[in-house]
Amino acid sequence: MSQKKKFRVLISVFDKTDLVEFIQQLAKIFSLEIISTGGTAKHLIKAGFKVKNVEKITKFPEILSGRVKTLHPLIHGGILADKKNKEHLKELRKYRIKSFNMIVVNLYPFEKTIKTKGITLNQVIEQIDIGGVALLRAAAKNFQSVIPLCSIDDYSQVIKKLRQKKDLSFNQRKKLANKTFQLTSSYDKLIVKYFS
Repeated sequence: MSQKKKFRVLISVFDKTDLVEFIQQLAKIFSLEIISTGGTAKHLIKAGFKVKNVEKITKFPEILSGRVKTLHPLIHGGILADKKNKEHLKELRKYRIKSFNMIVVNLYPFEKTIKTKGITLNQVIEQIDIGGVALLRAAAKNFQSVIPLCSIDDYSQVIKKLRQKKDLSFNQRKKLANKTFQLTSSYDKLIVKYFS
């Protein structure tokens, strides 16, 4: 039996619907290294997965009430490195940065928050996702090297494709990148509209 390909995935989700099932299916295809944040990490560990907290990678704790978790070169360097670029690969080795294969992120529910009766400005501000948007945009920019996954609706289709070929095609990756940029764009529009 052939050895499973190593697959490094960063997961940070607000909505954890179907996440455990998705990772279970992913683990049948690949030898997973799961990197995760706070609540998502706890959720996955409880489900029996081996998970490395982002803090273990960055050697830096979550700060500012969780506002800063993933904004770090050891995370974003691993997402933005073009695996076809020799200079990028050289820099990864130099700074001991491991690249990612997939980013699974969904955002704080800003739209739901602003529709909540009696919500305060400070509560709204805390629901403006910064790290999640940065992770998604980085992965979408580098979609040829990293799979950006921003929607629970895509879990089953992505698993189906990965089960068949152990990878996604250029067009499948590009489609996920497009969906990611659509999400972050509409998210920003909601924020602009609120502040207007």
